[in-house]
Amino acid sequence: MPTRISNEYLTVEISPLGAEMQSLASSDGRNWLWNGDAAFWNGRSPVLFPIVGKAPDNRLEIDGKSYEMNQHGFARRSEFTLAESSATSCRFELAASEATKAVYPFDFLLALTHSLDGHTLSVAAAVTNTGDKPLPFGLGFHPAFVWPLPGGEGQQHSVTLDNGAEPELVRLENGLRHPGRLPSPFSAGRLALDHSYFADDAMIFPEGAGTGLAYGAEGGPSLKFRFDNLPNLALWTKPGAPFLCVEPWHGTAAEIGLGSDIMTRPYSMSLSKGETARFAFSVEVAA
Repeated sequence: MPTRISNEYLTVEISPLGAEMQSLASSDGRNWLWNGDAAFWNGRSPVLFPIVGKAPDNRLEIDGKSYEMNQHGFARRSEFTLAESSATSCRFELAASEATKAVYPFDFLLALTHSLDGHTLSVAAAVTNTGDKPLPFGLGFHPAFVWPLPGGEGQQHSVTLDNGAEPELVRLENGLRHPGRLPSPFSAGRLALDHSYFADDAMIFPEGAGTGLAYGAEGGPSLKFRFDNLPNLALWTKPGAPFLCVEPWHGTAAEIGLGSDIMTRPYSMSLSKGETARFAFSVEVAA
């Protein structure tokens, strides 16, 4: 049963499976989040942990041993426990178990908090090392929003970076990160979206996309994002599908040629005993 939080402007539902947001609706009845239609992609807003993206042959090397690890990790398919909830906020938690230790031999606590403030939804993740040895991991968010946005049908949609930058593009090859860099598709911080950009899978910007952006229709509705401790950005859809994923990450898929070790993955982190790392994004509905 999903948990619902709401205020006078927004209503959000979150499932205990993956602590995944199921809907983001404004008070006028418009739903901004992708509905998870399996004909295209059944995800909606998964959290990616303990890796972002793929590992070579779906195998992850940890302390010299090989473990099976599917793309984006196991958190998105794990049952979280509702630890705390109020009218406008809820926190779900996932702790290490025998099942997680079979593929990821560490003690950890992953907490996901969804909270509302006015027209803004904030989603925060906290990873704590509850064990005695260093905890290596990556973490990312993978929310999907409708494209076109409600009220923006027939209009050009774009992504505009707050910093006006033109970050280099990286592509995937068989799910792994290609080491080559491509010219930026952004011009003065703006990318006019076209489904053809996604014929070769996700568009990944490892550095330089900054801490905020807007996704919106020309002269129409928009969503304004802020990112905290999430230096990598990806944009993804399936060509022709009616959604756009705006994905802030701390970690990417393994890079071709760098092997399967978890610490050779770009932007992997490691926490010492008792240490906590925090990550967050917010989205303001500016209809």
